Amino acid sequence: MRTSRRENHREAVAGRANVADTPALDAYYDALERKEMGALWTVANKIEPWQPRPQSVPTIWRWADVRPAILQAPDLVSPEDAGRRVIMLVNPGRREVSAAVGLLYSGIQIMKAGEAATAHRHMASALRFIMEGQGAYTIVDGERMTLGVNDFVLTPNGTWHEHGVDASGTTCIWQDGLDIPLMNALDANFYTVHPDLRQRTNQPTDSSVRLHGAGFVQPAWLRQAWTKPYSPLLKFDWAPTYEALTRAAQVSDGSPYDGIIMEYVNPLTGGPVMPTIGASMQLLRPGEHTKAHRHTGSFVYHVAKGRGFSVIDGRRFDWQERDIFVVPSWSVHEHANLDDRVDACLFTFNDLPVMQALATYAEQPCPDNGGHQMVVA
Repeated sequence: MRTSRRENHREAVAGRANVADTPALDAYYDALERKEMGALWTVANKIEPWQPRPQSVPTIWRWADVRPAILQAPDLVSPEDAGRRVIMLVNPGRREVSAAVGLLYSGIQIMKAGEAATAHRHMASALRFIMEGQGAYTIVDGERMTLGVNDFVLTPNGTWHEHGVDASGTTCIWQDGLDIPLMNALDANFYTVHPDLRQRTNQPTDSSVRLHGAGFVQPAWLRQAWTKPYSPLLKFDWAPTYEALTRAAQVSDGSPYDGIIMEYVNPLTGGPVMPTIGASMQLLRPGEHTKAHRHTGSFVYHVAKGRGFSVIDGRRFDWQERDIFVVPSWSVHEHANLDDRVDACLFTFNDLPVMQALATYAEQPCPDNGGHQMVVA
């Protein structure tokens, strides 16, 4: 879309194009278009903005709406026919790429007791955050991991993985997070079904947790042996995560923008758990209200505990346990815990590893966040 004369004039003040349309220029543009070319000055303001202009918009998916919808899926489609029973969370501004925010995908998956999906692998990095049920498990490159509510598990890109629920368990629901839109934007996505449809477990259950779960002490004989670009610890249990948050809250004020926030890290390097997706858990003390800021990077938030609200680009989004909301890149945001007696916890996955690897991370404090207007949900 060509810029208007007024837009051209505004941009020209700072050295941008200031070209008035004429019949001759229109004919020139048309001739270029017929030969699959174009004049940069007609789109410069759009493709090189003064600051990030995300297509994603702040959005919330309430558990009260999501849960009844996902519970219908098992009665309507079999796991064999669907492959995966998943409801996608699609941002109104990113429908064309099925993204929840930016280039991050999110979906809610359901499996009944005794069900098991076939194994596959893909170029996209993936994670699971358990929301409801008992008896869920995942197998990643031969390691079986048992999963409970608020546990966080990795299925890094290129790894064989499959999921299921023990016959003695209950219906389980979890959130999937992947960088599918990013891989597709890079034209780098692959998907392969396991030749045997199922993996054979080749190590003890939860072996990566037994080896690397202590965090501050690590098996020395594996430090040089582990050369993969993702964390050797594949499952992060909720109980020690919450304990770490509450202990830190006793001795530190934490971040003025995020409260007590803990990043899930590769225990061998201290870096992100996967090359393209990072994750963290933050605790808001009773009654805590953080300051506002903005930064590059897209964030998917999952309410693991408590109730509160977030103000995103001047709009207030109230949330409670299991709600999911997103903060687009460069959106001004702040968080508040509405309970004056109980803490609140927010899990998030994000594309910060990409921002940092490409040296495109930027952050800015924002004292004004639009007056805390209510949003119509």
